[in-house]
Amino acid sequence: MAIYAEGNLKASFVYKTFDKSKLKPLFDVYSLDKGIYSTVADVDEDLIAYLKECLSCFIYFDNDVRLPITIKYKTPHTLGKDRIAAVVGAYYLQPNRNILIIDAGTCITYELLEASGSYLGGNISPGMTTRFKALNDYTKKLPLVNEREEVPCWGTCTEDAIRAGVVNGIVFEMDGYIDKAKELYSDVLVFLTGGHSFYFESRLKNFIFADINLVLTGLNRILEYNVEN
Repeated sequence: MAIYAEGNLKASFVYKTFDKSKLKPLFDVYSLDKGIYSTVADVDEDLIAYLKECLSCFIYFDNDVRLPITIKYKTPHTLGKDRIAAVVGAYYLQPNRNILIIDAGTCITYELLEASGSYLGGNISPGMTTRFKALNDYTKKLPLVNEREEVPCWGTCTEDAIRAGVVNGIVFEMDGYIDKAKELYSDVLVFLTGGHSFYFESRLKNFIFADINLVLTGLNRILEYNVEN
């Protein structure tokens, strides 16, 4: 959750669980009058009702919400709202540019946006933690490992082999998509966001903009756009 004022991020919070009890204290601290709620999980109807009651302008981010970009995805109703928000955030920060947005979280998503503001689509692959868990879950003997700052090119023990395979594989994947995007648009800008964005930022050969708050920025822009229009 994030609080914005005049387009600028003022505060952000991360909760393991989220309901209206988490929001109530914030209304005592901040002068909140507008808000947008987005989820890729189950909808909390009590939370929505509370937000509608407390805010003068409230938007539930669904398929009917107006966007400052054009969606050319063939199945827009299946498109994750976090993916849309990241694209909108990048376009707000760098308007009229060809952009590749990489979101490194539970999944790694790749989104392609033209300078005209047309979102063309993108790809989804497993994130780093998901890959570690998959190797442990779907094999009988491979251990569950976690991330470390130092990762060898070649593993000399099983844990390092897993770690190097997953981390280096993601780096090669990201750089590969960036190179492909450059074949389409030589001037393409690359945004990297998500929980593991800063972990991969220094590992990529290509220059990127790392912005962990890109989705939040996009949600705020969608809110502003609907208020303005």
